[in-house]
Amino acid sequence: MINVPEIFAKNVFNEEKMRERLPEEAYAAFRATIENGRPLDIEVANIVADAMKDWAIEQGCTHYTHWFQPMTGITAEKHDSFLSPTGNGRVIMEFSGKELIKGEPDASSFPNGGIRATFEARGYTTWDPTSYAFVKDNTLCIPTAFMSYTGDVLDKKTPLLRSMDRINHEAVRMLRLFGKTDVTRVKVTVGPEQEYFLIDKELYDRRKDLKYTGRTLFGARSPKGQQLDDHYFGAIKKRVKDFMSELDEELWKLGVYAKTEHNEVAPAQHELAPIFTDVNIAADHNQITMELMKRLAMKHGMVCLLHEKPFKGVNGSGKHNNWSLSTNTGENLFKPGKHPEDNLQFLLFLTAVIKAVDDHQDLLRLSVATAGNDHRMGGDEAPPFIISMFLGDDLEAVVEAIINREDYESQGKVLMETGAESLPVIRKDTTDRNRTSPFAFTGNKFEFRSLGSALNISCPNIMLNTIVADTLAGFSDELEQAENFDAACRRLIRKNLKKHRRIIFNGDGYTDEWIKEAESRGLLNLKGTPEALARYNDKKNIELFERNHIFSKREVEARQEILLENYIKIINLEALTMLDMAKKDILPSVSAFTGKTCATIERKRAVSPDIKVDAELKLVTKLSDLLTEFSERIDALEEQVDAAEQYADDIRMLAQYSCDHIFAAMEALRETGDKMEMCTASKYWPYPSYGELLFSVQ
Repeated sequence: MINVPEIFAKNVFNEEKMRERLPEEAYAAFRATIENGRPLDIEVANIVADAMKDWAIEQGCTHYTHWFQPMTGITAEKHDSFLSPTGNGRVIMEFSGKELIKGEPDASSFPNGGIRATFEARGYTTWDPTSYAFVKDNTLCIPTAFMSYTGDVLDKKTPLLRSMDRINHEAVRMLRLFGKTDVTRVKVTVGPEQEYFLIDKELYDRRKDLKYTGRTLFGARSPKGQQLDDHYFGAIKKRVKDFMSELDEELWKLGVYAKTEHNEVAPAQHELAPIFTDVNIAADHNQITMELMKRLAMKHGMVCLLHEKPFKGVNGSGKHNNWSLSTNTGENLFKPGKHPEDNLQFLLFLTAVIKAVDDHQDLLRLSVATAGNDHRMGGDEAPPFIISMFLGDDLEAVVEAIINREDYESQGKVLMETGAESLPVIRKDTTDRNRTSPFAFTGNKFEFRSLGSALNISCPNIMLNTIVADTLAGFSDELEQAENFDAACRRLIRKNLKKHRRIIFNGDGYTDEWIKEAESRGLLNLKGTPEALARYNDKKNIELFERNHIFSKREVEARQEILLENYIKIINLEALTMLDMAKKDILPSVSAFTGKTCATIERKRAVSPDIKVDAELKLVTKLSDLLTEFSERIDALEEQVDAAEQYADDIRMLAQYSCDHIFAAMEALRETGDKMEMCTASKYWPYPSYGELLFSVQ
């Protein structure tokens, strides 16, 4: 039996271990760095590094690494040993403050958007003391930020930390106006729910598309999918439960607050949800979680798929980003209280979020834009491409009452009667849940549901923190000049709710009526990744990032180029994989089956000309027509891939061309291929079917 309190954070150099191992003055200096942003003196860094090294060696470590998050979408690490020669043929184990604080990876070898040429290689990693070091695979992992020799940001952590500083500053500034002088810090807390698929490794190894791209490029629907709703919250199968149990244990050792696990809607789909924590820690923990999921699944004879839409026709996998603000005094700034209509502070912060989301729909949309997420969004319980906010009936009624200068009558506490005497009466929440809403208020937090399962959560949280901080700054500028704060605050709230009410929508986001209504409201509908990313360097966005010291213009343009290039490469890789599968495996296999069926017809006719072969002839005719169509669509896809070269010098045009033409040709090829699978004997079809993939793990 696992003693969770005993093993929790066992592999983390956390506060408890630092207090035990650091001198009191060194520990106080370290805490000042975290709490007040003071630079860490090199002498203190040396003391911390030595204590960290001693602890790591006790855990069996021989190496350390600066663990960082470049623009690749995954983490990076370069391992160095603690070994240091003594000059007499012997060695000692050393680790200095300088080595702790700074590392030097090759900046030109990571995505940089043209910031660094190949011959300009130097880059730096710098220790993030707000995120604890941890041990993984007998290596001390030190969370760090990553930048180029020129000081340009090349990672996802640095802008996240900058955005945390901005929203902290502006939220504290606003709370001062409400008389909250005891509040010295406001932190962003996040709980990212992680969805994923588990399939049998032996079947995975027989699918080129899954191995190369993470999703099935061909695959006819299984007779059974998710239509019976029998997988959601169903009994967890033993292999999956064994995996989940080991995953929990390893995550707890690394200080990850793994809390909830269950089967999701689609067959073979599952979810893990952690307890809320500071957003930069949550981002680190989510990267660790995804890495461990993939590694431990292999150990259990399975493969963890984190692609947003690995299987067509069933739910894809998302990552719901539960975002909130809390003070160092323990107050949740989005808690409405019993009477939200009278809670001026709550209404002010709510209004700031409403305005921020409306003004910057484009940034929230592009923060989740990836080739994989394009397949997921817009159906099967994933939000639509149009950004809107769900507040629930009660809170929307409060907003409408404020706008119309009407009195609001609260429903008060509503109890749910079950009708069975043995069951307790429960309290009804003030908001429902809306699975079609991209951005929903869920009691004391906002749930941003548009994130894809493989996404680094830093990206959308950078945007959320920045746009809300910027909005709060504008509000404070106005309110600090007011003679009557209370009256000015109410005017500001009403003015902005009236102006930005268009972003609030509580209905079904999947309907055609909503698409038309959203257009009439002036809301954006950025369907494809290229269309969304084109907004990144709009003038208003560059001004926003520069005003809040998140990105420079050069850094924004570099990030845009990196993301567009990534999209282009993914589409190209998928197209080449499809062509490989189609020409080398599917075409020969279906042709062989057609030939076999023709031979059967000839044998029957040889026995007797009167034997009926209508069924075989019908099948052969259908397959022959499909083979012809399939061959033509192979040629069409090859032509589109080759034609893309004409846009090689214009990355925006190439990305849009890939979306409009290459992807369209891929979909056409798949359509024919899936029809052929339904007509071909299973022993001839070269790949495991959807039914095998989705229902193989027991």
